[in-house]
Amino acid sequence: MLVDSHCHLNFPELFKDLATIRQAMQDNQVSHALCISVTLAEFPQVLALAESHDNFYASLGVHPDYEDITEPTVEELLRLADHPKIIAIGETGLDYFRLTGDLEWQRQRFRTHIRAAIQCGKPLVIHTRNAAEDTLRIMREEGADKVGGVMHCFTESLDVAMQAIALGFYISFSGIVTFKNAVAIKEVAKSVPLNRLLLETDSPYLAPVPYRGKTNQPSYVKHVAEEVARLRNSSLAEISTATTENFFRLFKHATR
Repeated sequence: MLVDSHCHLNFPELFKDLATIRQAMQDNQVSHALCISVTLAEFPQVLALAESHDNFYASLGVHPDYEDITEPTVEELLRLADHPKIIAIGETGLDYFRLTGDLEWQRQRFRTHIRAAIQCGKPLVIHTRNAAEDTLRIMREEGADKVGGVMHCFTESLDVAMQAIALGFYISFSGIVTFKNAVAIKEVAKSVPLNRLLLETDSPYLAPVPYRGKTNQPSYVKHVAEEVARLRNSSLAEISTATTENFFRLFKHATR
């Protein structure tokens, strides 16, 4: 069995076809999915998905791309995270690619999420783009190693991956690893320790080959697994088993 460790099933591209998507997951042996929150306004819909389906879980967080919104507080995150279906804090982190200028607000938001994660004992889902140095620095300063988590949709270097692993984090690969020009990411996927490897779709985005350019969905995580297995000279069964075990080891509030 496989697990999609990061998807956005509340987004309209997927939500309208949820029954079909769930059947495709079953047909491709994708047993569970973690539905990721990106704003507090959309969080109730994310939670409702998890509450309605035994094999869906939810995270709680505000994505670093969202400007000019009311900033979450540690207290608010702790209150909302007090639910058995909330198994992670995030998506949080830093993104210096889409936004420029004074991004101190982004760094403060990241710190807030780390503090809430530590207090509630739930791991972090971290997004980092063009911001690896600051991301790792803040993770160290705030003690993110106390709860660990996952570096989602990983596109950084092996050195960054190993620094995150040293802080107790897992490295998750998306459909990007199947892209022909993703040479550097393929090399990282070969080298990350098997017991620190996760798989995801980030759907509805980043559909893997052979669906590149189309709407992504959790069942397509199988293609990510197949490519990772090919790169590592491993079998699909080995990668599936290891990444599923890793998911439930990290997200200890999830039950099979």
